[in-house]
Amino acid sequence: MEEFDTIIIGSGVAGLATAICLARAGQKVLVLEQHYVPGGWSHSFTLNGQRFSPGVHYVGLIDENQSTNELYRGLGIANDMVFFRMNKKGYEHGIIGEETFSFPAGIDNLTKVLVDRFPKEEKNIIEYLTLVQRVNRELQLIPKLKGFWQNITVPFRTKHFGKFSLFPLKRVIGWHIKDPLLKAVLNVQCGDHGLSPKRACFPVHCSVMNHYFDGGFYPMGGGGGIVKAMTNGVKKFGGEVRVKQNVEKIIVENNKAIGIQLEGGKTIYAKNIVSNADPSITYLKLIGENHLSKGLIKKLQKTKYSVTSLILFLTLDMDVTQFGIDSGNIWMMKDENDDANFEDLMNNDITEGELFPAVFISCTTIKDPVSFNGRYHNFEVVTYVNYDNLKDFNGLDDYHNAEYTAFKEKVVKKLMNNIEKIIPGAKQNIVQAELGTPKTNEFYINSTKGNVYGTEKTLNQVGPFSYKNKSEIDNLFLCGASTLSHGVGGATHSGLAAAAKILGCTSEDLIIEDASQKLRIYDAEDQSTWPDWVHVKRSDKKRTFKEVKIN
Repeated sequence: MEEFDTIIIGSGVAGLATAICLARAGQKVLVLEQHYVPGGWSHSFTLNGQRFSPGVHYVGLIDENQSTNELYRGLGIANDMVFFRMNKKGYEHGIIGEETFSFPAGIDNLTKVLVDRFPKEEKNIIEYLTLVQRVNRELQLIPKLKGFWQNITVPFRTKHFGKFSLFPLKRVIGWHIKDPLLKAVLNVQCGDHGLSPKRACFPVHCSVMNHYFDGGFYPMGGGGGIVKAMTNGVKKFGGEVRVKQNVEKIIVENNKAIGIQLEGGKTIYAKNIVSNADPSITYLKLIGENHLSKGLIKKLQKTKYSVTSLILFLTLDMDVTQFGIDSGNIWMMKDENDDANFEDLMNNDITEGELFPAVFISCTTIKDPVSFNGRYHNFEVVTYVNYDNLKDFNGLDDYHNAEYTAFKEKVVKKLMNNIEKIIPGAKQNIVQAELGTPKTNEFYINSTKGNVYGTEKTLNQVGPFSYKNKSEIDNLFLCGASTLSHGVGGATHSGLAAAAKILGCTSEDLIIEDASQKLRIYDAEDQSTWPDWVHVKRSDKKRTFKEVKIN
């Protein structure tokens, strides 16, 4: 009989962060992953030799002394990671109708660019961006307040958060900004939490904007680069990661989680169980209602999950830089009516029409120059959809039927129409174009309705209303996007929070200062910043590259 101190179900960055912290504290730790590679939404995969990352498109606060940098150093994995700084003048590009706006790194640079573009809104821009910074600062302060005096003075310490936190983004930005295009520019990063401005939680949007104020960074190797460093970290401290392990249920006796049962019947026991699966998968599928309180069942019934996605994994045989494609992400919107565009995606037949009203485009071979073979460029093209409005392809045992194939072909054609608007001739230079659908998300990520961000990040499902790391079942803990926060950074921090609950300490205690740990950061588009080994890796890729079209 196998026994561990802690079993972690799911190897997303949250589960891996929990595993690193517990293994480093001396626990015997086992991570179980149902997919054939670890990483959850952060994993990378290859199609005909070309690498793609479905869920990691940029990470913020990576510079020295910033929080994500300190997080990776504190976990003891920084030396195993390399990040490339995305275009400083435009780590993000908003193409809104016929207008284009680029987000530069640095809050002062962003303010200047916005004021230059919208001079009549200068005072409003400065006030709004100052408010975003203040709300984010207060949001981070709240969990750190300790003792009677600090807590009794919360209303004074967090007055901006308190004043605006109960309102959606659309309402708050409407109080500050008048120009419709400027509103659309400032709202474009709503895509990072998958909600329209009229439904987006303002503090969550402040957190997202603040995360990228100093620019975007992309990991070498895509999301898989982060996952590799984290799995190595787990193993370095004696932990174990097993893939192709489908957990069928969490064993609960006398309201205590004591182990898991794998598909096929094998049982493994542990003192603690941590689920990196979403709450519905965890509680309803792996545990069962008979072990849950009426209150938790009611909460689960009311829980709404975030949007799901369509992702086109595209390889083009052409020099896309001639069309201005760079390391910056692209948010393409039909016009400045962001709420209407989002409603279009959520409610209309996605196979109809020529173009999607909103798409996200990422060129990974420019973001991660090591991945470029000198000829082919890879893209991830994403749009959001409403799972409940998609046709059910479950009519056959294998949903990959003729109808499903026809659906994918229509979607690919439509997404390519969006691509053609910025890369003319792209259709004639396709090497491969493979579509990931919500069904794909369900299969590989095992998320409820293929959700991308865990629970929907509306006001009534974040902060004190989110799912707690410590569950009502003894020795059962949760981590991941439905607990503390979403995104690479948020999910990783949720893993620390779960480990802290188990170890009886704080998350800060688990970020251990180690002067020998240092992230390597280079400029994605400035070869003069690259060390020799980057040039060697690139030249090796060119030498091994065969001048053959991929079938």
